[in-house]
Amino acid sequence: MTTYDTVLFDSDGILVEPPASETQAGATRDALRSVGAANVEAHHVDAIVEGVTLEDLYEICSTHDLEPERFWEARERLDEESQFETFRDGARTRYEDVTVISDLRQRCGVVSNNHHSTIEFVLEYFDLHSLFETYYGREKTIESLELKKPNTYYLEKALDDLEADSALYVGDSESDVIAAHRAGMDSVFVRRNHCRSVDLSVTPTYEVSDLLELADIVDHSETGR
Repeated sequence: MTTYDTVLFDSDGILVEPPASETQAGATRDALRSVGAANVEAHHVDAIVEGVTLEDLYEICSTHDLEPERFWEARERLDEESQFETFRDGARTRYEDVTVISDLRQRCGVVSNNHHSTIEFVLEYFDLHSLFETYYGREKTIESLELKKPNTYYLEKALDDLEADSALYVGDSESDVIAAHRAGMDSVFVRRNHCRSVDLSVTPTYEVSDLLELADIVDHSETGR
């Protein structure tokens, strides 16, 4: 059985509860209003919230005669502020089983599609910094949309930082599994409540219901049982 020297974790849905789509939609509508687009179709708002691509973003901005960089700056800023607010008011918190990470002997890191500055906030706010030797989120720029998972860009940066030879990536989405495999990593898909019924078109190396099962996977890999 594979022996892992490194374990990387997604953030939203793994370390902390994922942001509510209603919260992200509200921040997106606020951003649109701030740049003069008050009546944007719901499907365009949904597209922005549900993982907008660079092509989609330019198309939406063209439809509503918006300057893409100006809108995206407002959207990223307001989206991040809305996330900070939900953490501070207790509407969103970390998962209890995150504490198991402190028992792992592997080098650990975080790689997320969320903003890098939001990951910094999460690690600081929930006192998780000591668990991880490196972490990456994306920059709040339009260009960073092309670097999101399943792109392996940030995973590879973390693997380089940790000088990983054999690594495991823990996530809660299909794009996490795809990115891990593209980067030459094994994957763990965590079926938390928000993704309990998700059908995957790819097969993760492991599938668990929470992080408590992760220790067993790693321990078995080390002992060869």
